[in-house]
Amino acid sequence: MPDLDLHLFQAHLQRWGAQPAGRPLATSTSDLLPVSLTGKWNGLPAMIKISRDLDERIGGQVLQWWDGAGAARVYASDPPSGALLMERATGSRHLLRMALEGEDDAATTCICLSLHQLHSHRPSAPPPENLLPLADFFRSLAPMAAQQGGLMAECAMVAQELLQDQREQVVLHGDAHHSNILDFEQRGWLAIDPKRVTGERYYDYVNVLCNPDLKTCTDPERFARQLAVVVDVAGLERQRLLRWVMAHAALSAAWFLEDGCRTEADEELAVAQLARQALA
Repeated sequence: MPDLDLHLFQAHLQRWGAQPAGRPLATSTSDLLPVSLTGKWNGLPAMIKISRDLDERIGGQVLQWWDGAGAARVYASDPPSGALLMERATGSRHLLRMALEGEDDAATTCICLSLHQLHSHRPSAPPPENLLPLADFFRSLAPMAAQQGGLMAECAMVAQELLQDQREQVVLHGDAHHSNILDFEQRGWLAIDPKRVTGERYYDYVNVLCNPDLKTCTDPERFARQLAVVVDVAGLERQRLLRWVMAHAALSAAWFLEDGCRTEADEELAVAQLARQALA
């Protein structure tokens, strides 16, 4: 990720009484600067996030709507620029590292408990406008499945059935993997970077099992164990969760294929095959 000039953040630093507390950086969709706050937020560690992408900006509105319940707090925002002043994680623990170093059960449990908080949130204000139905979120799957056939086509049929019969619909995080639930020390494990999507709550749990950054996700023993943890902690029906895993793993594979990443797509389809076998 390239470094940025502080000039990009200057107006926001002045507006919110913030001082840089680290180097700015850029992701594919946002520009970020860690800061410390003065004034009414004196001493709080925070992050200025300027979103360059519409989906990311609406995701920021979801973060505001959650109002700190299971997610990072948003202290202030500047909608015209897409900027947020948000709570910054300062803890040293990382769920991906935990999952790879013998604490996979604990990492999965943390994600499940964070998602429960998000899904249980019932603010008086309505959710943000322009959220995507989950069916729209899956729009890449059907055309790619028609090209690829085989397991992906089977998964696309499963996805269609689930999307036409959704239950327990909520505002979803949409990307609740191990690097989007962070250690906020006294406040616990909190979510960042939600997508702009609504739909069945089961969908939010699939990344525990499909996270492409977790290279153990294709291990059959790991899959079976973490499936059991998710079912137990989140109170989900095992068979239905497995079908959602098939659907999402194929969707993720479709996204990878759109980007020309065949190896990563095959790894996601390997997870879909594990779910298919577990359903048999």
